[in-house]
Amino acid sequence: MISFLSVSKRLSDDFELKNVNLSFEKGTTTALIGSSGSGKSTVLRLLSALIAPDQGSILVDGQNIFQMDLPVYRQKLGFMVQQGGLFPHLSVEANVLIVGRYLKRDRDFLQDRLESLCKLVSLPLKMMSRYPQELSGGQRQRVGLMRALMLDPEILLLDEPLGALDPIVRHDLQQELRVLFAQLQKTVLLVTHDLTEAQLLAKHLVLMDQGSVVQDGVMADFMNNPSTPYVTRFISAWRQETFPQTSAAS
Repeated sequence: MISFLSVSKRLSDDFELKNVNLSFEKGTTTALIGSSGSGKSTVLRLLSALIAPDQGSILVDGQNIFQMDLPVYRQKLGFMVQQGGLFPHLSVEANVLIVGRYLKRDRDFLQDRLESLCKLVSLPLKMMSRYPQELSGGQRQRVGLMRALMLDPEILLLDEPLGALDPIVRHDLQQELRVLFAQLQKTVLLVTHDLTEAQLLAKHLVLMDQGSVVQDGVMADFMNNPSTPYVTRFISAWRQETFPQTSAAS
């Protein structure tokens, strides 16, 4: 469904996305992993057409996205970020419906969609009259997901969506997202630096470093056939953080 063909983008003297070639199959979840500044979020910005590549092409369903009507193309996308990215001066309902109202969707459609999304993310409809500052971190993330799903997009982009949550809330939302991804069957790109989270939510992993794709594949590829010493170090660091006693013993 999505292809990056030799895509490069210089953002500053210190960072350049270099010759990225990737493909993402329809209905699958892919996790973009790597340290801060590796280029993960830049891939999402390019796919969202917020920035254009200096070289190469980005295709969705075989079409170059920068040859499409971009406002129409962006309706294919749902975007979710840390803490939901909610507007503090708007009610929860207004946050969720903002794009639908901008596009002048029918009032009945908006109400039906709001109710169905509340059920989907397990939030009571009465909460829609509150403001973001009245919600917990987990509730804000659920509202952010509702807003991302408002137009029933084909592609769902999540940029470190659970990074600012405490461990218990994060664990619960990870489990809920896993079920939702399987239920909705959308094409999902998830940015995270947490390999455990990436394994839980995605089958396909893409490891990036300094603007380049270092390796992509399933977890077994990273464990058994690392493409570079960096992959080995990344996996080793994850093991030490996740299983400190086992790593020390080995």
